[in-house]
Amino acid sequence: MTEIRELHSLEEFGEAFAVFTGIWGFEQSNQPINPELMRALAHAGNYVAGAYEGTRMVGASVAFFAEGGALHSHITGAVTGRGVGFALKQHQRAWALARGINRVTWTYDPLVRRNAHFNLAKLGARPEEYLPGFYGVMQDAVNRGDESDRLLAVWRLAEPPVPCTVEGAGVALKEEDGRPVAGDTDAKVLLVAVPADVEALRRRDPGTAKAWRHAVREVLGGLLEDGARVTGFHMKSHYVVERP
Repeated sequence: MTEIRELHSLEEFGEAFAVFTGIWGFEQSNQPINPELMRALAHAGNYVAGAYEGTRMVGASVAFFAEGGALHSHITGAVTGRGVGFALKQHQRAWALARGINRVTWTYDPLVRRNAHFNLAKLGARPEEYLPGFYGVMQDAVNRGDESDRLLAVWRLAEPPVPCTVEGAGVALKEEDGRPVAGDTDAKVLLVAVPADVEALRRRDPGTAKAWRHAVREVLGGLLEDGARVTGFHMKSHYVVERP
């Protein structure tokens, strides 16, 4: 059974840092979080929590208060396949609501299918802004060699997610032989594909990974900039986008 609790000691922050480093392979010159910063954030009343199975920490999350009365979730990492990430987000949701916060935001890579499915289908968050090159050049083991485009996900805790429909949808971006191919953007509802496993693709074929990055930036980023909204993630493979 997973136990989620807030963290307070340097030892606990060190455990959380070890969890994050195990996932992303942080180097000394590229650490988006460290134990000292976690201590400062926790002491100032922000959200720093760990997930435990027995005495072993298997996930952690760090969030801070943001403009407009939101909580911004800076980093969350957990072992996969055991529901730890979902348990952390539910704990974070309860923590925010207990403090009168109705909105949690975070950024994620739009090309990573499992994250899009988790954020949109499981949690009910919705991307509201496309952020090209948001973190600049990143050198961690997961993102090295790619541009750091991100979607800003907004989780409106007191509102049920708007159901999405794909009836009559056009395909604005599709996959053919592993590569992105632009389609028709005239329909009111559009599907935007992302690659099956962009992290493996970066290692195997960085040129194709870059082509996907630029195609999704142009199509999905362009639609959001024009006022469209993402309403779901279909079949674990396509963003569902409704044009205004």
